[in-house]
Amino acid sequence: MLQIDLWKRVVILGLCVLGLLLALPNAFYTRVETHNDAVAAIEAGGSGQGLEEQVGLWPSFLPSGLVNLGLDLRGGAHLLAEVQVEDVYESRLQAMWPEVRDLLREERDTIGTIRLQRTKGAELRVRLNQKPEMAERAAELVRGLARPVVSLSGAGSSDIEVTVDGADVVVMLSEAERVATDDRTVKQALEIIRRRIDEVGTREPTIQRQGDDRILIQVPGVGSAKELKDIIGTTAQLTFQPVVTRTNNADMPAGAGNEVLPAVDEAGLYYVLEQAPVVTGEDLVDAQPSFDQNGRPAVSFRFNTSGARKFGDYTAENIGNPFAIVLDGEVISAPVIQAHIGGGSGIITGNFTVDESTHLAVLLRAGALPAGLDFLEERTIGPELGADSIEAGKIACIVAGLAVLIFMQLSYGLFGTFANIALMMNVALIFGALSLIGGTLTLPGIAGIVLTIGMAVDANVLVFERIREELRTARGPARAIELGYDRALSAIIDANITTFIISVILFMLGSGPVRGFAITLGLGILTSVFTAIFVTRLLIVMWFERRRPKTIEV
Repeated sequence: MLQIDLWKRVVILGLCVLGLLLALPNAFYTRVETHNDAVAAIEAGGSGQGLEEQVGLWPSFLPSGLVNLGLDLRGGAHLLAEVQVEDVYESRLQAMWPEVRDLLREERDTIGTIRLQRTKGAELRVRLNQKPEMAERAAELVRGLARPVVSLSGAGSSDIEVTVDGADVVVMLSEAERVATDDRTVKQALEIIRRRIDEVGTREPTIQRQGDDRILIQVPGVGSAKELKDIIGTTAQLTFQPVVTRTNNADMPAGAGNEVLPAVDEAGLYYVLEQAPVVTGEDLVDAQPSFDQNGRPAVSFRFNTSGARKFGDYTAENIGNPFAIVLDGEVISAPVIQAHIGGGSGIITGNFTVDESTHLAVLLRAGALPAGLDFLEERTIGPELGADSIEAGKIACIVAGLAVLIFMQLSYGLFGTFANIALMMNVALIFGALSLIGGTLTLPGIAGIVLTIGMAVDANVLVFERIREELRTARGPARAIELGYDRALSAIIDANITTFIISVILFMLGSGPVRGFAITLGLGILTSVFTAIFVTRLLIVMWFERRRPKTIEV
């Protein structure tokens, strides 16, 4: 008998109402977006009459989730960056120097004195001054510092290779360690870029790895590629290094193990620093904009347990000596240690503005990029192009929708009307689902919706044609409708499952616009099956129960 249980009717109607409510904010996009931004600003500590008025633009009891507009619809910036993984090799080897130096100094009676040699490649070269014949012995000692490579591909390999070149002991990273380092460096850069962009609060950025050493960055709503590069391009390499001396000569020989860096505050002033830092930005766990004792903008910071111990030990042993706070190769401050600094916290002062101290705190909090970035491709997409795309997408959806509505109405009469109502509900459910999951709508995504509109009536066509066949043999219209749905179900499921599998594959293997298309297509298939099998059937059953026709025309 043609009937639907009460609980099923409640579930079907409830899902339709929920979908309409979730999709509703997208009909008032600008108003709801302004409301959401104001709510976020208030939660972040903002206040003011203007924010309260903006919050009132949308009722708080209604859903406020929106479909995020992609780069091609909203406008924004596109960057393709190459991570300079070779930069890490040199810094890794430089960081090993204090450990190598201390180890060989303990064997001074055997191997004599040593000196670090200047090199241009990614190698650490240590020369034996007095006993060059003991170079092999020194190399053997340094090999004891080797550690196993932490990667599946490099299992069983050591992280360094130590060779002898005359009186020099040469330390280099092994090939397995370079491969593992490259992978870690790109992953770390990817995460830090994501954290920096998230700090700015942009909507739905696309940040993903491409190939071995490249990162694709697409951020909707950013004014220009330059603005995006300002956010992510600064390396924010923070180090605390011992000061050897000050000088006004940029070309002054620094000596092995030292470097000459300029002062930010005073033109023509340079500092000779030990290259090996006491602590680095990697030991930071927090950084916040603040003010110093004179009320000038500054940045307060806090180290982790390891960094706090190293920093505390160094300040305790070097009271009265200066140390330099270095940011991206420039000395921003070089205070004299007045007392032991325990607790692992401190403050960075300099000639900052409030904006500069806030920006520096964001960069330090997000972490330092492990290597430099080389921007291979950059594009700025204006909002005007996005507006044109949205308008073109609207026209495409309207034309496709009208064509399908007219076809169904002319082909199936009243049953076509039921199918058209379900079709409109289908589009609303797609937008409701996208709003619920915080999905991003791109131009290919609009194409997916247009395709869904065309495909959405396939199931209804199968059902209605099956009902026509059953009317010739079945006992009455109720039985024909019931058999029509039951016997068309397998064909509907088979056809849509295969298409859904394709959308899943596109999502897993694709990127960017392809994923946008796959998401809308996949959601469209799910909502199409739901509206065709349940919504259209419920409308027909409710009409049949009310009219009780002796015959029907499909």
